[in-house]
Amino acid sequence: MQRFAQLFHDLDQTNSVNIKVAALAQYFREAAPDAALWAIALLSGRRPRRAMTATQLRMLAAEAAGLPDWLIEETYFVVGDLAETIALVLPPPSQQDDRSLPAWMQLLATLPTLDDAARAQHIRDAWASLPADARLVFNKLITGGFRVGVSQKLVTRALAAATGVTQSDLAVRLMGNWTPDTTTFDRLILTDDPTANLSRPYPFYLAYQLEDPPETLGDLDEWQVEYKWDGIRAQLIRRAGQHHVWSRGEDLMTDRFPELASALNTIPDGTVLDGELLAWKGSAPLPFADLQKRLGRKTVPRKLLTEAPVILRCYDLLEWQGRDLRSAPLSQRRALLEVALSELQFDANIDISPLVTARRWSDLSALLNDARSQRAEGLMLKRRASPYRAGRKKGDWWKWKVDPLVIDGVMLYAQAGHGRRANLFTDYTFAVWDGPSLVPFTKAYSGLTDAEFRSLTAWVRKNTLERFGPVRRVEPQQVFEIAFEGIQNSPRHKSGIALRFPRMARWRQDKPASEANTLADLQALLAAYG
Repeated sequence: MQRFAQLFHDLDQTNSVNIKVAALAQYFREAAPDAALWAIALLSGRRPRRAMTATQLRMLAAEAAGLPDWLIEETYFVVGDLAETIALVLPPPSQQDDRSLPAWMQLLATLPTLDDAARAQHIRDAWASLPADARLVFNKLITGGFRVGVSQKLVTRALAAATGVTQSDLAVRLMGNWTPDTTTFDRLILTDDPTANLSRPYPFYLAYQLEDPPETLGDLDEWQVEYKWDGIRAQLIRRAGQHHVWSRGEDLMTDRFPELASALNTIPDGTVLDGELLAWKGSAPLPFADLQKRLGRKTVPRKLLTEAPVILRCYDLLEWQGRDLRSAPLSQRRALLEVALSELQFDANIDISPLVTARRWSDLSALLNDARSQRAEGLMLKRRASPYRAGRKKGDWWKWKVDPLVIDGVMLYAQAGHGRRANLFTDYTFAVWDGPSLVPFTKAYSGLTDAEFRSLTAWVRKNTLERFGPVRRVEPQQVFEIAFEGIQNSPRHKSGIALRFPRMARWRQDKPASEANTLADLQALLAAYG
């Protein structure tokens, strides 16, 4: 555990990609295979189940440190991270425990099965035997909040440097629903076994946002254009007589979309389709909120299946008849996809994403402006000669999104951030006018510069009206332009409206609060775009 804690410290203390890759590669070379496997799992998001709530853990830490609950809570507000707060306030360890990372992970797996007293005792014993840096990691694992600034791409780079296996092979091997309990380091990383996990998806190819004028991309004939659908990116896999549905976040979602079970009868073995899951009725997609109702469910009720049926709108063919097609140019993959879908007897739950045609880039600009009426987020531009790459790569795939919707809101509440922003007020609640009253309608915490956050923090401290724990109610004076991608009805919100991906586009210091938008303005946007 101590060696992994040192790795966590090394990764957390630098923004240098090369230093992170070197630290990871050294760890993978030196660690025992089972410890290296657990490190890969934790760094790729395969975290253990939370063993204790934050409140329970805070109370246990207060008892172990001999401090009142209120002091732990106030310290947490300053530090911004509960795991770090506890590691700082606990007394020095009174004993030593040299258990390996896998042994500690085995303990963490058993904690949720114990009664409260036994669980608390195991945690107290761990705190008494671990130094501060290892305590920090242990605490993050208990809370289910283990994160460090390392992408899976960096992990594959480091593993390639440590093992000699190519990054492209590693990217595929690390996909899927493996856990350290279901595989070994040798089988996962070092063995080229295509049958090791027949449900395994391919790494998703992701697009960059187009920032320059589209004309800079050259001849329009070299590009394939489609709508950018507002759904869930997914791969449908048919191998060995079974089908599997994976999201780009490596979430196995097969049971949540039973409509796609028809793939067992219509798609031959050795097929992988890449596309977008959309709630669809009639001839048009439904709002994303209807699709979102399925997420987090183990079973989907019949009522939801009827109200919001789902389709997979396919736009790429990654595997056909067991052959990996990713190195073939997009034009060939698209042609084969069209032939495959036309020859197979698909039902209405699987179709192909139609292409958007135009003679000039200026014609595409007009179509872009019409994308929102299609319930699309914009256009996708894909070079016809491009292979299907892994991850986000510049040059061949671009997303050209419509301008966001905007509304001017008044800041009502402010809350301190976390981590490096723990001493700044960065999380805000905004309201619009409903007659003489202000009605909260959204929260946002991104979009401003560090300098603006510092300036606002000073303002919040001088203009606080009330405190509710970490939250402050402030003078309703500051106006912000809130940008967002979508709008929908929401009975859970006081305004009756929820926004998709809200962020602060700019601080409207030129505008008094009285000139902020109204609830009627939001409702008009809902009527037009909801």
